[in-house]
Amino acid sequence: MAFPEDVLTSEERVVLHVHPHWKTLTRPILLAVVVAAAAVVALIFVPSGIGQLIIGAVALVVLVWLLLRPIMVRQTTHYVFTDQRILLQLGVFNRDRRDIPLSRVNDHSMNQHFVERLLGTGTLVIESAGERGQQVLHDIPHVEKVQTLLYELVEADHDRDTLDEGEMRDIMREHREAKSGEAETV
Repeated sequence: MAFPEDVLTSEERVVLHVHPHWKTLTRPILLAVVVAAAAVVALIFVPSGIGQLIIGAVALVVLVWLLLRPIMVRQTTHYVFTDQRILLQLGVFNRDRRDIPLSRVNDHSMNQHFVERLLGTGTLVIESAGERGQQVLHDIPHVEKVQTLLYELVEADHDRDTLDEGEMRDIMREHREAKSGEAETV
């Protein structure tokens, strides 16, 4: 499922859009293989007829639940990094979305266990000013690159909102002129 572009502002551009790493599907796939093998064994030992139909139907429902649900959850989980904010959206039928403006990001860190390093995934923790404070994003692909990108986005946002020396001098000069004008009228 594609991320809906209509939630972006007119000046906003997407820098990175990722879903959780494919490793989130390994456990459901392994369980599905075990269920399928158990169903085949059960079908071999159960005499033909209604028993086989029941076993086949139950196995099919379990396989759909084990495979389809995690695939849909993964595909409807969006981690979107724009030049203005971080959008976190999840939910298959219900939708939860959290926007974190880059100006509110206080800290970010990442960690990887040994297996995650081998697979190229990890956890990204974003700490922001506000009620919720910390957001933990599990199974981010190429987490070290994403963390570096997040650092660059936060710095660029900070630089965009910061006045340079020339702009500061102009504001101070205008302020002095306004004060001297007020003093002359009094």
